[in-house]
Amino acid sequence: MIADNAAMAASRRMLMLGGSALAAAAIWPAGRALAQASDNTVKIGVLDDMSGVFADQQGMGDVVSARMAIEDFGGRVLGAPIEIVYGDLQNRADIGMGIARRWYDQERVDAIFGIGNSAVALAVQQLTREKNRINVSVAAGTTELTGAACTPNGLHWTYDNYALARGTVSAMMAEGKRKWFFLTSDYAFGHSLEANGTAVVRALGGEVVGASRAPLNETDFSAHLLRAAQSGAQVIGLAVAGTDLINAVKQMGEFGLLRRGIQPAALLCLLTNVKAIGLETAQGLVFTEAYYWDQNDQTRAFSTRFARIHGRPPTMFQASMWGAVTHYLKAVQAAGTDAAAPVMAKMRETPINDFMTTNGRIREDGRIIRDMYLMRAKKPSESRGEWDLLEVAQTIPGDQAFRPAAESECPALRRG
Repeated sequence: MIADNAAMAASRRMLMLGGSALAAAAIWPAGRALAQASDNTVKIGVLDDMSGVFADQQGMGDVVSARMAIEDFGGRVLGAPIEIVYGDLQNRADIGMGIARRWYDQERVDAIFGIGNSAVALAVQQLTREKNRINVSVAAGTTELTGAACTPNGLHWTYDNYALARGTVSAMMAEGKRKWFFLTSDYAFGHSLEANGTAVVRALGGEVVGASRAPLNETDFSAHLLRAAQSGAQVIGLAVAGTDLINAVKQMGEFGLLRRGIQPAALLCLLTNVKAIGLETAQGLVFTEAYYWDQNDQTRAFSTRFARIHGRPPTMFQASMWGAVTHYLKAVQAAGTDAAAPVMAKMRETPINDFMTTNGRIREDGRIIRDMYLMRAKKPSESRGEWDLLEVAQTIPGDQAFRPAAESECPALRRG
């Protein structure tokens, strides 16, 4: 597939909500309020995997959620129309950077959301700082975004690899699973997740007996799983995601590792992954999430709206995209401008409260502090419907879920 060609660009761009620019100009005459938004528009971009291994959990579902947020906001802010563009980063830093640079330089995008690949997110975050815009990483996992690579212009919204590893590893260690083998995607996301998982295992007195790295979009994990089986591990920590995770768990079942008592621990797993694996194989799988559609009346209400458009409940990325875009638009409104610095100041000072987040806050390094949830896949006999797949086993308070500020490498949090 050729990235970002003219046909894709024509079909994907300028999905303006609240009417065309001409209609908006007629309704909103020139004046102080309209002039506060640069170019008489506020434009956001959703940059995600639209066609690869993560498309099912990000992709057009993220675009749907962003559109919902804009519609719920009324389609305009500061008297100016809100526009959305989207692009396929194809899990390649060069392609993602090319789209982001064009958006900033030619299309006057004010903020980029999603960026669901860690290598791309790290590159785009530095470009965003250079261009003095805003980026909100919704689906990337690397802790470097709020560590050594932090910037005043970047936020890490939904989760990070530290929170995923801490929640899941701690739960497995509490069950006496002390010997770990890591199966890792061989790029920035996987490396970060393995490093965080290893640190938690060792801090809790466990042992890492081996590791194996697989290329992104691997289809045959047999050699990696054979190494894991021979290592004496009680748990295989799966530092893989998307279809790689689905294939790895299915192949663990096919090769008899589950019957031998070797437990998979998914360090990043989502609702759609469990659906694809099937409860017969996935039952008992433990992982950490920021959201589940069936938690309460608010999450169910959003899920119902989302499913009417997208055909199924949202993943945590797709759900949190709504909150990220809404929080940004509220900050633009409060700041009276779409300029990056005052908008970021308003985003940082305003608590985050929506259907999936209660009293969330933005730390100086750009890390959003929110509660996380230890999830467990249900047994087939416990499921009441197609998407009734998970149960919340434990709530992990935000101040316990994420890396303490004192351990951060972000210059904004360095003391003394």
